[in-house]
Amino acid sequence: MFPGGKKGLKNLMDQAKKMQDDLAKAQEELANQIVEVSTGGGMVKLVINGKYEIKELKIEKEVVDPEDVEMLEDLIIAAFNEAKDKIAQNSENEMSKLTGGLNIPGLF
Repeated sequence: MFPGGKKGLKNLMDQAKKMQDDLAKAQEELANQIVEVSTGGGMVKLVINGKYEIKELKIEKEVVDPEDVEMLEDLIIAAFNEAKDKIAQNSENEMSKLTGGLNIPGLF
């Protein structure tokens, strides 16, 4: 028998449902978050959402050098990676709050 009987089991099920609802809400909010980063002293600016979709990319004219395309490529890659890392950290922080630090594989 479950500790606390039927009432204890119902209470546990209610808590699990609330956690599931809270996690779904948090995942939706995280998917809608917007992160903005810049690299190269502001020469490349990138706006990305929580689904890792690029929403905006701004490149200053001064950084566009036909003789040094690799630098521009590196700045764009660096901006994307920084944005991706911020989203991942935000997701980890939010999920940790909801799960109380529990490590639940496959949760997010």
